[in-house]
Amino acid sequence: MIKPHGGTLINRYVEEPERSSLIEKAANLPEIILDDKNISDLEMISSGAMSPLTGFLKKDDYQSVVETMHLANGVVWSIPITLAVGEQKANELKSAEQAALYDDAGHLLAVMDVEEIYTYDKENEAEKVYRTKDGEHPGVSYVYAQGDFLVGGKIYMLNKPNHSDFLEFRLDPAQTRAKFEENGWETIVAFQTRNPIHRAHEYLQKCALEIVDGLLIHPLVGRTKSDDISAEIRMKSYLVLMEKYYPSNRTMLSVFPAAMRYAGPREAIFHALVRKNYGCTHFIVGRDHAGVGNYYGTYDAQHIFKEFTREELDITPLFFEHAFYCKECGNMASAKTCPHDGSAHVFLSGTKVREMLRRGERPPVEFSRPEVADVLIEGMQNS
Repeated sequence: MIKPHGGTLINRYVEEPERSSLIEKAANLPEIILDDKNISDLEMISSGAMSPLTGFLKKDDYQSVVETMHLANGVVWSIPITLAVGEQKANELKSAEQAALYDDAGHLLAVMDVEEIYTYDKENEAEKVYRTKDGEHPGVSYVYAQGDFLVGGKIYMLNKPNHSDFLEFRLDPAQTRAKFEENGWETIVAFQTRNPIHRAHEYLQKCALEIVDGLLIHPLVGRTKSDDISAEIRMKSYLVLMEKYYPSNRTMLSVFPAAMRYAGPREAIFHALVRKNYGCTHFIVGRDHAGVGNYYGTYDAQHIFKEFTREELDITPLFFEHAFYCKECGNMASAKTCPHDGSAHVFLSGTKVREMLRRGERPPVEFSRPEVADVLIEGMQNS
């Protein structure tokens, strides 16, 4: 099976008796309250999904990631994984060796070594990571709004976040790897999504499935934009689609607990590396991966892979052009395989589809499976 990124699958969950000792100690430590993005990051660091990270980035790693897309030791890493605090909290932490990390309901999650507290240039991070300083970009907006100090150090996970949804599908990297071995899969392609799967997505997945042993549909269920379709509705649509149109012995569904950054090309690299930790050998990169608005070129998320060697990434990206249904061909196709002009192509924008669904109208069957459309219509009308 493919090695985790950096060579070792990290596990930061603390076992007894050290766990009980740290829980007792946490009561007297300065507190840091995490938001949903921080909690997603914490959970993924702890489970090994963000291997080789063992905590939130210290200054040398942060600067190296922002400027070069590598950790200070030279390992590829494209997104800064940081914990920001305000000036008052930074001053409180200066004399502390450790801090206790809580969710906003007061649930203790972890203890963290306070190894460094440092300032950073928010605009430089925005420009380098998101390719824009525009505060309207959702990822940039988050960076601008967070605290002016970053706290770096190892984390010790004591309690998992209080999830009440998708419990049977919340598999960490060790569990997905075990499932792949149980299924006898040696090559696995991952499909990242924060949207319902329409016919073009299905086409890409099944093209990829022709050359590998198994397909991991790995929808992101962490923080997304307010106008994105909810994870609950999306999960229902994935299940109905898989039940009827996918081979059950070669397809697997598991949720991806990450928060969206909408960082386009850099996030495509991040999504690929993280899927390697889950045990995947291949990763689908389609049109405008992890994009938002008009901030990135249509295929920038594919072009960025050329900046790294095969050995650095050690996961095979599969690049696909935009797919559509061609009335003349009578099947799904792309510009690589279809000779006909756009008048024969069935393509609807996401905005157009959402408008139809809210009106209770099914999109054309060439665009969306009817069963999926029905789930989306019910979900959107009840939301």
